[in-house]
Amino acid sequence: MGVKISIQEKNFRIEQERKLVLDDIQLTLNKGDFLTIIGPSGCGKSTLLKIVAGLDTDYRGAVIVNGRQVEKPGIAQGFIFQEHRLFPWMTVEQNIAADLNLKDPEVREKVDEIIEIVRLKGYEKAYPSEISGGMSQRVAIARALIRDPEILLLDEPFGALDAFTRQHLQDVLIDIWQRKKITMMLVTHDIDEAVYLGTHIAILSANPGRVEKLVPVELSYPRSRTSPSYQDVRQRVLQEFEKTEYEKYRDGEGI
Repeated sequence: MGVKISIQEKNFRIEQERKLVLDDIQLTLNKGDFLTIIGPSGCGKSTLLKIVAGLDTDYRGAVIVNGRQVEKPGIAQGFIFQEHRLFPWMTVEQNIAADLNLKDPEVREKVDEIIEIVRLKGYEKAYPSEISGGMSQRVAIARALIRDPEILLLDEPFGALDAFTRQHLQDVLIDIWQRKKITMMLVTHDIDEAVYLGTHIAILSANPGRVEKLVPVELSYPRSRTSPSYQDVRQRVLQEFEKTEYEKYRDGEGI
């Protein structure tokens, strides 16, 4: 069981004209894979995530998650936006539970477990205005995890954070992924983040978005950014990405 993505064609209408955004995207993820996605701005990375989440169904193709076709949003597809989107009038634990009843012993136990996993112990009663941006993102991740999604989709979740907080949350995310054994897809503009997190990296080209290269990252966890093997993978991905960017500009795109 896993995730099968087959997007033959995704178009947007811009000023009465049809613009091809994604073209022939074919990806297969095994259960527990961590796919990171990089590519030039405007290549359709976020659109791809929204299709897998069931937030965008206006395309030709199909997304299959564990044998079930995705036709609408659902708890099987957890989605984390760049902004945490917490309810300001709710505490951390209330935001995580959302529409679930915290007085239910099973829900209470689950919320406590998730709080431990995302390293928010001691902040259960805090409000969003009383915690940092990085902690708020952890609450958003916890809110998605409590519903036991089959795949977790992350759209540049750390893009607005400082470098130190970002690296800390990358380690938190790896810990969550290893403990929950959940399939993940993460969009990022940061090549280092893609290498540090992913079991595979999909490099998308733009106009339209296509998978130019799928790079396996055969490095054990935890990863050291300074190790020669890590730097070798990073250099290979950077070269592939620069090749994609060069092709785009050589063909007159983005000028």
